[in-house]
Amino acid sequence: FPLFLQVTCNCFTISNGEMQDVGVGLYPSMSLLNHSCDPNCVIVFEGYQLLLRSIREIQIGEELTISYIESLMPTNERQKQLMRQYCFECDCLFCQNQEKDAEKLAGEEHAWKEVKDAVNEMKYPKSKEEWKQVLARCQNLLSSDMSHLPDTNIYQLKMLDCAMDACINLECWEEALYYGSRTLGPYRLYYPGNHPLRAVQLMRVGKLQYSQGMFPQALETLKEAYNIMKMTHGTDHSLMQALMEIKEQCEAIMRTQ
Repeated sequence: FPLFLQVTCNCFTISNGEMQDVGVGLYPSMSLLNHSCDPNCVIVFEGYQLLLRSIREIQIGEELTISYIESLMPTNERQKQLMRQYCFECDCLFCQNQEKDAEKLAGEEHAWKEVKDAVNEMKYPKSKEEWKQVLARCQNLLSSDMSHLPDTNIYQLKMLDCAMDACINLECWEEALYYGSRTLGPYRLYYPGNHPLRAVQLMRVGKLQYSQGMFPQALETLKEAYNIMKMTHGTDHSLMQALMEIKEQCEAIMRTQ
């Protein structure tokens, strides 16, 4: 039991190139890093290799911090998760000021609670039919609650992400781009500056724009992703190499037009 608790408190969630969870691992030296809801570093993975990347200028003597949890939660939910899993309360400025809580829960409460319940109930689909069911539910909720919830509401944003994933898996590229484009503003709000999640989302939208022949828009989106990803992933990362490849293809097409 003590070993189980030590693993729970010290393990890192291993993610793939698109920041999707694929497992957990123990990295003893990285477990020394403390938490902040507004950290100066992020963890990214290259396979099972853990990379610690700074996302802003760090002063001499400044402590290196990472976020132990997904920051796209209101302050009280972040505090509950930190206490439940790590047994402490966060007192960073982000929590003290309840930063962006109003935007995260914007809209009518009954509407976002319905969307929140739906998001929590959804399990990762294993077949095309299950993806179709997920997309149908997303479409229904997004259309019925569109007048009540702004896209900055975090549960609406998660629903848009889910709809985008479903469309990509069903190869509905145009509709995937519609949902993905709607996420970019909220991602900019909640992941300002250099953040790997924002870089990956920009890359996904840029690839969709490219697939639809929107080459000028795709190039701008991919450039924005590139500028962030060179900080969050580094130029040698495999995802960065894939981004550079599609960006160069887009530039070549633009030169011939």
